[in-house]
Formats: sequence, C-alpha cells, structure tokens
Amino acid sequence: MTQLSVNLNKFALIRNARGGNMPDISVIARKCIDSGANGITVHPRPDQRHTRFDDVLQLAQQLRPQAGVGFNV
Repeated sequence: MTQLSVNLNKFALIRNARGGNMPDISVIARKCIDSGANGITVHPRPDQRHTRFDDVLQLAQQLRPQAGVGFNV
C-alpha cells in the first residue's frame, strides 16, 4: 500500500524568507501526522535555504516516540 510522507521543505523556505519561525515546522509536522500522514520528509541543503540542520534534530526528537511514523532525510 502507498503511504503519504509530507515534504516540509517549502514550508521551511517560506519561514526562512520571512525570518523568524512562522510557519513553525514542528507544528506543521504535527498537523500532518494528526491528519493521517505516515511520515515526514526533509531535504536539508548545505546553504540551509530550505530545512535547516537544527530542524532535522528537532523533528527527529519530536517524531521518535511516534510508532509507525517515518522520518525521511
């Protein structure tokens, strides 16, 4: 069966362009999982234009206790 994994890079791109932390990537991840997504996908880049390395660490901690939720980096 096909499972949905939501890519958060465009949310991170918008956040980074605005400055600050809106939209909050961890809140978006939680909403995706609560809405039925089976996983979260991020593609950190060296220039940190999209998802930043600290986002990866934060999401890993957030998603670790979630049974059956994939985290694709």
